Formats: sequence, structure tokens, C-alpha cells
Amino acid sequence: MAEALRVGIAGLGTVGASVARVLSDKAAELTRQCGREIVVTAVSARDPKRDRGVDLGSAEWFDDAVKMAEKADIDVFVELIGGDEGPALASVKAALGAGRHVVTANKALLAKHGVQLAEIAEKKGVLLNYEAAVAGGIPVIKTMREAMAGNSVTRVFGILNGTCNYILTRMEAEGISFDACLKDAQRLGYAEADPTFDIEGHDTAHKLSILTSLAFGTKIAANDIYMEGISNISQADIRAAGDLGYRIKLLGVAQRTDSGIEQRVHPTMVPTASVIAQVHGVTNAVAIETDILGELLLSGPGAGGNATASAVIGDIADIAKSRPGFQHGPVFGRPAKELKPYKKAQMRSHAGGYFIRLTVYDRIGVFAAIAKRMADNDISLESIVQHASGPETDAQKTVILVTHETTEAAVRKAVDGITKDGHLTDKPQVIRIERAG
Repeated sequence: MAEALRVGIAGLGTVGASVARVLSDKAAELTRQCGREIVVTAVSARDPKRDRGVDLGSAEWFDDAVKMAEKADIDVFVELIGGDEGPALASVKAALGAGRHVVTANKALLAKHGVQLAEIAEKKGVLLNYEAAVAGGIPVIKTMREAMAGNSVTRVFGILNGTCNYILTRMEAEGISFDACLKDAQRLGYAEADPTFDIEGHDTAHKLSILTSLAFGTKIAANDIYMEGISNISQADIRAAGDLGYRIKLLGVAQRTDSGIEQRVHPTMVPTASVIAQVHGVTNAVAIETDILGELLLSGPGAGGNATASAVIGDIADIAKSRPGFQHGPVFGRPAKELKPYKKAQMRSHAGGYFIRLTVYDRIGVFAAIAKRMADNDISLESIVQHASGPETDAQKTVILVTHETTEAAVRKAVDGITKDGHLTDKPQVIRIERAG
């Protein structure tokens, strides 16, 4: 049997402790599967005395993760510190520079420095594995890197944030407000005390930028993603979507267009009969569309200690199964030096159907003015519905429009015109309607 694979874990929070426990509890099974033992020989954490539910007495303790990456008796450095700078970046660079394999769950780190780290890994001939960084326990990275040879990806999209999906699911199922759902999600541990990173789309954007690089062979461009969150989604939107046969999901979408690669994160209406509309709660799902395979949908637990730990351990096991002299595949599916510069498509040229909710004054001429603005911008309407609300004097009406395929530029111009006409009593709501399997 080959020599044991020596692992060092930096960060012993929920995920790190779970990884250490599983490696201990499943040691015999992992040895049978990998053909060699996997042993934790070093750890780095803030408090070495804290009880983490696993015996780490035989592992060497380091206060400094960078020192562990450079000096510890390890083959694999597992980074579970978090953050896109500081000790996470410094320790990963140190480990790769020392010729050690790296496993990380750090999407923010990869979104900002992934190409640079990939270049170091490929130069040193070591692996940089990051399955846990995108969609938790769903093996989407392995699928895109290893199982789709010969396929050209045309679009990748999905539900990549469990917090947002949980909130939208409960808003629909229970008829409660966004704020009430968010507070409950925080109480249950599904949302952070400061939920901005999740609910405004940043978490989804980081994950999408990694998938985009894998799908299209471009350099990671997390700062070039059009992004909207879900904080402005109301019960009026949820109910209207249901009446029209749609369900609202926060999607990350990347697709190839004639003008470049389009990356966007925003609330989206998907047909209730579509598979992705059936993904509820904290579950994630990723759809990959290709020329040969067609559409592949992967769904499963997207967050949490066990799901993330499972992906981390899978990455460690892959390293354990490799042998000296094995030629490792490139980190992002293509050699890092061959990744093409990212060419951003014009977001406003995106074509599709749109849901538009307008709260307007209930007075003569408003409806005709809305229709004229739509016609002036060559927007064809699939349906239009009015709902009266408020007192009879200067009352408000809600107007729901669903367009046929049109461009974002046309929709925004029409809505801007209606706003300038002075007919709106509240901010307009525009939600894209996505073709989904």
C-alpha cells in the first residue's frame, strides 16, 4: 500500500471540524477507496483547547497558517479560513509555492485570485481543488472539469445561494414578507447577522464567476457581473408570478452571446412546471447546457457543515488516488495561461420576456400612456392585468405587464418614460423571465 497522505487543515470552524471528524470516523473506508491512508498530521486554529468533537492530539498545532503551509509535514493543505485576502491568500500561495496540493472551499478567494493561484499550481505540478467553493455538496466542478470532454457549453445557470432560495420558498408557501422570512432565516442559522453578502447577490456572483471560467475558458471576472438581490421582492410579486404560472428564484446565469459572455445575478421568473422551479428551501441547483449532452441539471445540498465537508473530503480523496508522476489536469479546465480575457456582453442587449409591475394613479389616460410607451419601444405584450387598490379618490392601481421577447434596453427605456410621465406612485418592478428546463 502507498504511503499515507498527510493532510493539514487550516481553520477548524464548522466545516473544518466536520472534515477532521469524517476523516477520523471513516478512516478505514477511505483507505479502502483510495488505496492509502489519509491522516491529519497538522492543524491551524485560533484556539487549540476548544473541543471540536474529534481527537486531534496527534496532529501538530500551528498558530500561523502560513507557517503550517510552509513547514508542516503535509502533502495537502486544506484552507478553510475564509476571506479573499490575509491569511487565506498568504497560506494558499505558500502551500502551492512549497509544492503542496491545496483543497479550498473559499469562493471569494478564487473569484479574486483564482487565475493567479492556478498558474502557481500548474507551474508546480500540484492540484488546486475547490469543489466545495460552488454549490456545496453538488459535484458541479468535477462534472465540468472532468466529465464533459468534447462538449461546448452554451449556458450555465442555477440557484447558487441557499439563503435566498429559503426566503423565496417561504414567502411563496406561507405568504409572509421578505423581512419576516429573513429574520427567521437568521434565527435558524441560514442567514448571517449581516445578510447583505447573500441577499444582494454577492455570494451567487462569486460562484457564478468560477462556473463562467470553467464553462467558457475565460479569466475570472467577478467584478463584471450584473447583480440584483432579492430584498425588493414583495408579496405582490410572488402572488402575481403564481397567477401567471411562474415562480421567482434568484438565479446566476452565464451564457455566450454574439457580443461576448453575459454574466448576471438577479431575481428571475421561471415556469412552475420547470425542474428548477421545484428546487425549494436551502437546496442548490446548477443547469449546464451543451451542444452534445443537451441540458444537465445537478441538485443537492448547497451549504452547511456536512455538505461542504463532503465536497472537501472528495477533493482530498481524489488527491489520495493520484500517484507520483501523474499529470494533473488544469485548474479551470484549460491551462491558466491559456484562459482568454473576459469579454463582457452588453447586459442591456439581453433578450427575453419580462414581468413589469407598475403602481400607478387611478386616473384617466394612465393606461393609454403605458400602452403607448410600450408600443413606442416595439414591445409586444403577452398579457396585461389591472388590480384596483386603495381609496376611490386618487386611488392607486397595480398594473401587471408580461412582455413577449424583447430587449432589456427597450424595457428600461419604456419604464423610464412611464416614470417621467409622472404616473407612478411607487418604484417600478422589473423581473426577467428565464427559459428554464
